[in-house]
Amino acid sequence: MLAWDDFRLVKAVAERRSLAGAATLLNVNASTVFRRLGALEEQLGARLFERGRAGYGLTPAGEEMLGVADRMADDIVAFERRISGQDLAPAGELRVTTNDSLLIHPLTSIFAGFRQAYPDILLDVVIGNDALNLSKRDADVAIRATASPPETLVGRRIAELGWAIYAKAPHAPAADIAELQDEDWIGPGDMLSLLQRWLRETIGEHRTVYRISTVLGMAEAIEAGLGVGPLPCFIGDMRPGLIRVFDPPRKAPAELWLLTHPDLRSSARVRAFMDHVGHELTRLRPAFEGRPA
Repeated sequence: MLAWDDFRLVKAVAERRSLAGAATLLNVNASTVFRRLGALEEQLGARLFERGRAGYGLTPAGEEMLGVADRMADDIVAFERRISGQDLAPAGELRVTTNDSLLIHPLTSIFAGFRQAYPDILLDVVIGNDALNLSKRDADVAIRATASPPETLVGRRIAELGWAIYAKAPHAPAADIAELQDEDWIGPGDMLSLLQRWLRETIGEHRTVYRISTVLGMAEAIEAGLGVGPLPCFIGDMRPGLIRVFDPPRKAPAELWLLTHPDLRSSARVRAFMDHVGHELTRLRPAFEGRPA
């Protein structure tokens, strides 16, 4: 009789395409994966994988088993999500995803206040620019800058995100973007595609001499005198070593959102987090939008 662990094994090997990768995912060693996979194929009387140059590839039998595994995993996660949404007291673990810029400015202090108000809730904060899948419980709550939040999630819009061009202080303000065309420019790396598009559409292609894939890294580079570049106002305005030299006529097409899955919005700990953090972030709306408080 097949067990859920058999399906997890096939799913892990298919996702990582190697025994070592699957072993890491399952928290076992590669020899255990090799032994269990061999026993499973013997039990079924069918090959599930063929090994090629690209790693372990699924056979037709393996593809069929993976399809069942995916459906089982989705059902298990959906069940866990619904049960988690039925808790009565604000307690337990809460996983939050956001990016490093928001964590430093200003979420860490807000999280500290939340922990004081709800000491029975453990925060697990996941940092990254890629949106995690809240439907699969990669996280319970997302705090994200996005132009279009997924329709499968619910939450609240906190603010528009104002952007401007910054330079190392002192620097004369520019009345027109053309006045900055001879400057060296700091640009975003590939991970910040939204900012890349905004920069290209707003000021065109200029003398980009330095690219980096974090907004905080861009701020550090501008403050070090490597060039001028775009920053969110809630970061650029708070650094005394930077000066806002130009406000583009267009806002960056992004807003700050606080999001969760519909199945979790009735959870006591999620509701407490959304209310507390949403209130604190809303108080900072002028800073996010780049206008005086």
